[in-house]
Amino acid sequence: MHATRKAITERMKVGIDVVIELLDARLPGSSANPLLADLTQGRPSLKVLNKQDLADPARTELWLTHLRAQASTGAIGLDASERAPAARLVAACQALAPHRGTLDRPLRVLICGIPNVGKSTLINTLVGKKATKTGDEAGVTKNEQRINLAPGAYLFDTPGMLWPKIIVPKAGFHLAASGAVGRNAYDEQEVALELLETLQVAYADALVARYGLPSTAAEVAVQPAEALLEAIGQRRGAVRAGARVDLQKAAEVVINDFRAGHTGRLTLETPEEFAHWLAAGRAEEARRLAEKQALREAGLIGKRSGTRPPSRR
Repeated sequence: MHATRKAITERMKVGIDVVIELLDARLPGSSANPLLADLTQGRPSLKVLNKQDLADPARTELWLTHLRAQASTGAIGLDASERAPAARLVAACQALAPHRGTLDRPLRVLICGIPNVGKSTLINTLVGKKATKTGDEAGVTKNEQRINLAPGAYLFDTPGMLWPKIIVPKAGFHLAASGAVGRNAYDEQEVALELLETLQVAYADALVARYGLPSTAAEVAVQPAEALLEAIGQRRGAVRAGARVDLQKAAEVVINDFRAGHTGRLTLETPEEFAHWLAAGRAEEARRLAEKQALREAGLIGKRSGTRPPSRR
């Protein structure tokens, strides 16, 4: 993370016209880096909702409208079926920097994104060859790269970066569900339960269809997530001796199905929902910091005090 922040800061010093932030179309708010605006010093921004073929089309349109309403910001969607996205990306960037894009005044673009958002795959598509290593695990891209995007336009790539503290608990679970967080940093059962609780609200019918559940969508929508995970484990054969459901295997099924798009085209958050979660997260963080400062001033804690990550428990 520190190396990536340094690379972005140094790149800003030598000139960048537009910053592309690659977002996961299934969790656009959760996958947006809150540090990026400061790091990129107010440069125009193009938000690219990647993997839109896995996301709910109606919610994707809501997010595109929301993002385009922000100052000096453009927004487009991309999916795996688009074979030549360079022209659209260059055109969208030139709209934000209209005086760049010629051989004597090249368009300089920096692309950023969280781990496992599909940045390396996109760049390989842009250059027509395997320019960067890709994979399903967070943190595959290690070094900054420069890519010729088009005549008069070039792209700087940087490694995927998460921020040091996630103050929105829902965002943390959504990032884990998407694969942006390394598997050793979360509990699969907790993530699966949170994912099911989210999907029950808007996509109960997709859960019924995917797992052949005997319940109706209306029944699934109000079922406790723990019971739903057990039912999915039974339907998918994740059963131990004694007919006990292996909840770990059931959780892995739920998470892997979501990542692969097997459960359907799903988006875990709307702009309004994420704004509500963010406001609550900021308020809680302010309260926590004020409480911590009061304890420090009273001499009850030292200058360094850690906090635990969010948990369902």
